[in-house]
Amino acid sequence: MKLTPLQNDRAAGVLVALAAGDALGAGYEFGAPLPDGAEVTMKGGGPFEFAPAEWTDDTSMAIPIAQVLLAAASDAGTTSPAALTMVVRAWTAWAAEAKDVGAQTSSVIAAAGRLASDSGRSKVTAADFSAAAADFHARTGRSAGNGSLMRTAPLALAYLDRDPAELMAAAGVLSALTHADPDAQEACGLWCVAIREAVLTGRLDVRAGLPLLFAERAALWLGRIEVAERSRPRDFARNGWVVEAFQGAWSAIHFAGLYASGPAHLRAALEEAVRGGRDTDTVAAIAGGLLGAAYGYTAVPFEWRRHLHGWPGLRARDLMMLGMELGRGEGRRPNSWPRAERQDYSMWSRTDALAQHPQDDGVWLGGVGSLGRLAELEIDAVVSLCRLGALGVPSVAPEDHATFWVIDSLDEDDNAHPAFVLLDAAAAVERFRAEGKTVLLHCVRAESRTPTVAALYGAAVVGTSPLEALEDVRRVLRGANPNDLFLKVLRNAQTTP
Repeated sequence: MKLTPLQNDRAAGVLVALAAGDALGAGYEFGAPLPDGAEVTMKGGGPFEFAPAEWTDDTSMAIPIAQVLLAAASDAGTTSPAALTMVVRAWTAWAAEAKDVGAQTSSVIAAAGRLASDSGRSKVTAADFSAAAADFHARTGRSAGNGSLMRTAPLALAYLDRDPAELMAAAGVLSALTHADPDAQEACGLWCVAIREAVLTGRLDVRAGLPLLFAERAALWLGRIEVAERSRPRDFARNGWVVEAFQGAWSAIHFAGLYASGPAHLRAALEEAVRGGRDTDTVAAIAGGLLGAAYGYTAVPFEWRRHLHGWPGLRARDLMMLGMELGRGEGRRPNSWPRAERQDYSMWSRTDALAQHPQDDGVWLGGVGSLGRLAELEIDAVVSLCRLGALGVPSVAPEDHATFWVIDSLDEDDNAHPAFVLLDAAAAVERFRAEGKTVLLHCVRAESRTPTVAALYGAAVVGTSPLEALEDVRRVLRGANPNDLFLKVLRNAQTTP
């Protein structure tokens, strides 16, 4: 599917924001609600001793869905038995080494393994999982845990160019691999349709899928949504149940939206979800998938993306790439950004620009050609404002390479949150310097993006205005000439108290 730049950003944000919410909540799992204003960080720990910024089972179960659907892109997001079998086999392998597997999911995985063994097979199939899940539901009557909703977001990306009714049906099939209860299937369908709507339009509308349900069920879910909008996440004490997990996630989004917008809304809503307590990682992961769909990759702050990691050895950039390629529906594109090993700038002139920051000689300002001089200049952190290939900057640790999407363009349809991204990039420079690192701040030719961020950083360092700091940057960086949109950002930052 041909995506606009903003839709591309939003598709890329789904899995990254899901994982960010997941890792944010991991250290608070099963705890009591937190008071308003309590600090929420990716501290790690919790009952399963996750590392700081490590995602949990929520993201780990979503990743195989995304990977399989990406491989099956030619089938436009198929939920064929073959594709679903690939998913459940990946889940089975993950569960064998996972720190935490939900009780219901663990029971289904074990039962599916026994079904396969009893049939003389060494590997499970999707049919084994569905049969085990149906049996669990029949025996217990309580199979509406939140374990299928937490992982469902990638499915929406595979159905951007298809009828929402097909997405609703596919979400039910995917849920029923482990969670056969109608509440679980419908919750997944409603959330997936909302994610699809958000990626395509930027709107947060959890009611978008209600017309696809039978009237009685639609009325039931509408009532549940309205309760969520009158409540706070802390009010849903049974958020291990899919309905209250759904309500908790939506109440976090709705409540935070009363006082915040854009990237600030994404952050505030995920913090609100975690402060709700109990199943914090799952509620925040569910909320994150929808918030990332509405606000995009560029709305997820670098401090959250920096150390984000988890099974099977992936980082934030891998999730960004999965979401983007899945949304495009064209499969893996090994020769195109962001999967290509290198981004070719050989046709550009003056990429070798290089100068020290006028207010801080521990910061270098340059074009993309200056990446070849990292060892010579003893640079150990890089802030990139242009596209780079998958190899990135091999000589710098991944957590010390901050990447930001910002296009040197005056078109408002090219950048979703230019002010936030430019300020976040300046904050990354400041953070690296506080850690004692020598930093390279670069774009392609150091003409517009680099001097803008350098001015924002310089203003913060010496307490001057960004426009005054820009004049200092211009004296050392030949050709520095931010575009009018970026100059507006500098002017607004100058007047912001």
